[in-house]
Amino acid sequence: MSQLPTVLDVGRIAGVSRQTVSNVLNSPELVKPATRAKVEAAIAQLGYRPHASARRLRTQKSSTLGIRLDPMTNGISGSVLDRFLHALTEQADRRGLRVMLFTATDPQDEIRQFGRLRDGADVDGFVLTSTFYGDPRTEWLIENNMPFVTFGRPWGIDDMNDPRHLWVDVDGWSGLHEGTTSLLRSGATHIAYLGWPSPSGTGDDRRRGWRDAMAENGALSAAELDALELRTTDGVGQGRDAVKALLESGVRVDAVVSASDSLALGALLAVGPDVPVIGYDNTPVAEAIGLSSVEQPLDEVAAGALQLLLGGSGGEIVGWKSASTEPRHRLVTPRLITRERSRVTGVR
Repeated sequence: MSQLPTVLDVGRIAGVSRQTVSNVLNSPELVKPATRAKVEAAIAQLGYRPHASARRLRTQKSSTLGIRLDPMTNGISGSVLDRFLHALTEQADRRGLRVMLFTATDPQDEIRQFGRLRDGADVDGFVLTSTFYGDPRTEWLIENNMPFVTFGRPWGIDDMNDPRHLWVDVDGWSGLHEGTTSLLRSGATHIAYLGWPSPSGTGDDRRRGWRDAMAENGALSAAELDALELRTTDGVGQGRDAVKALLESGVRVDAVVSASDSLALGALLAVGPDVPVIGYDNTPVAEAIGLSSVEQPLDEVAAGALQLLLGGSGGEIVGWKSASTEPRHRLVTPRLITRERSRVTGVR
């Protein structure tokens, strides 16, 4: 056997022809499940990887995904998309796919980049991040029959269940509901929510998780909950100022849940070390200072995005054109990371 396993080696181990192995890799729906399982087991045993260049020549596909590289931000939570991109690139490589990064100044510029990359046959599909209400990017991709998947739901438009709009998202409602419930169980009753201005698909989803948990508890009236709801732009200083103003107004605050770790750190500076604070995103800063936070399982998000784009095709990006009967979206459940908090002072 050669140093690097070949299709012939896989076929010999599985007891099938070279063509059957090729079908499993490129058109698995043509192969009986039992035979496919034998071939997949042989692939795993040998550590076989398809030759990406040969496949690109054979299929006339680039085997490349395009994704916008978001501008640099100074926010603590800005590392989330970087971690997602890292996970996506690693997992795409294991499937013989490449990731092409590009930049754009705004959504319309991103759409222009879509057209340029499509016309140059540089990519076979796109991964979109930072979805928002009325996002025009998805409409353009659907109209132009380009495979794509979004990290984030199609907020505020009528294609939430459109089979052509593949999406993966983290259940922000679940994350803040769990965080709020954990604080209620510890004895807190007046739990403030610190989030972003509405409309914000992601922020509003997280806010509902807090609000529903508080309503289920039933200790406070709707008016009291309204008084505990804070909205401001993302940032440590903004979070600190919002919570400080709430405290100065005389409203009782037993604990705070936040839409981001940046806001949570600001809340921590306002309330001091004895009031529980929960953030969102489980950033390195949260880990460093011992801040409890909701963690987004970005490896699962990346895996879901690739599964949707490949649609059982093996290694070809087919997107919504897939014949798969599996659901066209994934909603991933986050988890609460609880920590004993360190004292933090003097952050501006």
